[in-house]
Amino acid sequence: MKAVHPYLLFRGNTAEAFEFYEQVFDSKVMGTMHFRDFGEDGGMGLAEDELDLIANTALPLTDGVLLMGNDVPASMDPDLRVGGNVQITLDVEDAAEAHRLFDRLAEGGKKRQELTQTSFAELYGEVTDRFGTSWIIILGSD
Repeated sequence: MKAVHPYLLFRGNTAEAFEFYEQVFDSKVMGTMHFRDFGEDGGMGLAEDELDLIANTALPLTDGVLLMGNDVPASMDPDLRVGGNVQITLDVEDAAEAHRLFDRLAEGGKKRQELTQTSFAELYGEVTDRFGTSWIIILGSD
């Protein structure tokens, strides 16, 4: 396997979410494509008002990891459930980074478990950000 990249699905607010993630992770989106960019038959039968939704975007988190995402128009998947079935774990370098990421992701979101020392980690916490994405922040005890 060459790499694994988390891919997030949104209901029309991918641009807003990735602007937020740019601030959280001090990174810049590498590129964004909209459904309209795929050309005449690349719009996949979407309505005119859906063609400017994001079809793909990517934000570097580390040298080998991209956070990726796109909007999913209701016409493509009416049953899409944003968040809830996946958590992204961030294995951090130090306590300062753990607190910085935890606090930033919690802005407008919900702290599910405060960042604290546990029997298995120097620091561990869980937060759901304001876009419904669940995150685990962990600083190993090794």
